[in-house]
Amino acid sequence: MAQQGVLLDQDQFCCSVCLDLLKEPVTTICGHSYCRICIDGCWDQDDLKGVYSCPQCRETFTPRPNLRKNNMLAELVEKLRKTGLQAAPPPALCYAGPGDVVCDVCTGTRKQKALMSCLACLASYCETHLQPHYESPAFKKHKLVKATAQLQEKICSHHDKLLEVYCRTDQQCICYLCTMDEHKGHDTVSAAAERTEKQRQLGMSQQKVQQRFQEREKELKELQQAVESFKRSAQSAVEDSDQIFTELIRSIERRSSEVKELIRAQEKAQVSQAEGLLEQLKQEIAELRKRSTELEQLSHTEDHIHFLQRYQSLSSISASSDLPSIVVRPLQYFGDVSKTVSELREKLEDFLKGEWTKISTTVNIVDVVLPPEPKTREQLLQYSCQLTLDPNTAHTHLSLSKGNRKVTFTHTSHAGVVYS
Repeated sequence: MAQQGVLLDQDQFCCSVCLDLLKEPVTTICGHSYCRICIDGCWDQDDLKGVYSCPQCRETFTPRPNLRKNNMLAELVEKLRKTGLQAAPPPALCYAGPGDVVCDVCTGTRKQKALMSCLACLASYCETHLQPHYESPAFKKHKLVKATAQLQEKICSHHDKLLEVYCRTDQQCICYLCTMDEHKGHDTVSAAAERTEKQRQLGMSQQKVQQRFQEREKELKELQQAVESFKRSAQSAVEDSDQIFTELIRSIERRSSEVKELIRAQEKAQVSQAEGLLEQLKQEIAELRKRSTELEQLSHTEDHIHFLQRYQSLSSISASSDLPSIVVRPLQYFGDVSKTVSELREKLEDFLKGEWTKISTTVNIVDVVLPPEPKTREQLLQYSCQLTLDPNTAHTHLSLSKGNRKVTFTHTSHAGVVYS
């Protein structure tokens, strides 16, 4: 029974810094006991400040107290050691890893991961060293937030005070002393009040992003459907052309191959253009989805300063995302081409010579999306069409150019037709 009583009370003989049985125990003025080496290590870090505090209750001392060994406590700990009992195993330690916020009280080479940060103490605490903030009335008014490594960003660099005011004149966070110094007479409000206003603006930004996101998703779906229909129409036109031209003579078979090439070239050009737009739409939708998620997360953060510092970079929609609206043509595509080729089946080579221009022109006007209106002379020349008529001969030259592609037709009174 005696041993059981010792086991129940042995946590009172553990150092709250190293979580092991006290070694050469000393007691501070506030009544808390530590290993001498542990408390000396903590206070050695405070030498530059000149103010020393208790790791548990945070009571401060100036100058550094002279600590004496607690003989009664040392005897009790020694009895525990002689009985062969050890300190109860501490709770599973969660050591800080890369990117984690470390506890400011833990000593040694490996420190525990901090759970909360105190805006009053300007320190972060692990689960063990956080307990005084929950138990001691002295910390009742301290504000705890999720552990953050940016505590110094919340401190005024001029006055070493907490940033709690927002200067609308200079668009920055300041402390109360700044309002009586370089920001005197400026339009200032509390950080919480400015957060409320920016939260309202953030809601409007979220609506705009969501609206743009929905519009782009709709355009993406329409363009995907149009491309699929375009491909099917192109394939159908190719098959119809093959069936028709196989019934004609060898010269018409040559024309069949040329029509097929025109259709494939137009299909490739238009599908390439549409796929480029598809990729841009997907990228913009991904960016809008990411921006929507970031705005949503920002709208729920409890940290006013982090919110205000991140707000301007997230609230505006990037100008680079202004992709022109997509206009999809009616689902006609290559149907007119098939009809035109069907008519040629009943005609001979002489009629084909007169109708060839009509075939190629019909193919070239088929596309998935409307091209942008030309705004410069260079853009206009991309769609130029030049017709040259020689009155001294029975020849007619027709030149068509679009981009880097140029086709010239020569019509003579003879049966032969020359293409270049």
